Amino acid sequence: MRQLLSGHKQSYYGKGETVVYRLNRDYKTPEAEKPLLAAKVTQVIWGDTFWKTYTHGDNTDLVATDSMKNFIQRETLNYEGYTLEGLLYFLGHKFLTKYPQAEGIELNAEEVPFDQTGIAFKPSTGPKATAQLWLGREGSDVVVKDLVSGLKSYQLLRLSGSAFYGFLRDEYTTLPDLKNRPLRMFLELEWHYSDAKRGLEGPPTRAVQSIIEKTFQDFTSGSIQEVIYQMGRAILQTCPDILQVDLEGQNHTWDIVSERDESLAVFTDSKPFYGILGLSLKR
Repeated sequence: MRQLLSGHKQSYYGKGETVVYRLNRDYKTPEAEKPLLAAKVTQVIWGDTFWKTYTHGDNTDLVATDSMKNFIQRETLNYEGYTLEGLLYFLGHKFLTKYPQAEGIELNAEEVPFDQTGIAFKPSTGPKATAQLWLGREGSDVVVKDLVSGLKSYQLLRLSGSAFYGFLRDEYTTLPDLKNRPLRMFLELEWHYSDAKRGLEGPPTRAVQSIIEKTFQDFTSGSIQEVIYQMGRAILQTCPDILQVDLEGQNHTWDIVSERDESLAVFTDSKPFYGILGLSLKR
């Protein structure tokens, strides 16, 4: 079952991974913004009026999922901002305004990343920005209930400056102490805002990305656990609107083949299994 910010539902329905590429082909965008907004958008809605579709096949008030796809794609043209969070709010607010039979809506988006080189673009290997938004009703108003932003598909590599030693040893231990290993890790993280509506006004995705990369570059670590702790701590210290950050690191450090002292070595891909290391930090 899908994990919803709003909690368990007896029923919900929607459209998954509608792809949109909005192009500002005049290249007139604010500083630091790209003329290409590319995303996969998933939308689900719920409401008592839709229950009869399940029980009796009565589709009287049902908004077809194909119509949802068309709504997302066509209305993206009318969105004037440049963030995933802003796009989801624009789409969700307009959808609930148009279809009063929907009691609530959740949308999530995953960036389709491209790197810009001059006026050209090329597909990027990541990371990908993500956002998930829950909108509900309070009387006649559509209100922001919760917002979560994130980054996924991060791949980070250091050639040195990482260690892992002093861990418990018993009959199952084969890993040697490593005082200066290369560190290849994958990372996914999400963050919650102290005020979800304020999060829409200035989502710090670029700021978080900069913190992640600077911490990974500058910090000499004794474990991946220590790396992600320092990342999370720096995010909370730097971004006052973030209430909580959840991180998961994966250890994909390469296996050594041979080395000539510590200055030159050959490695190969790590085994298909990998270590998982999770952390949640809150103010």
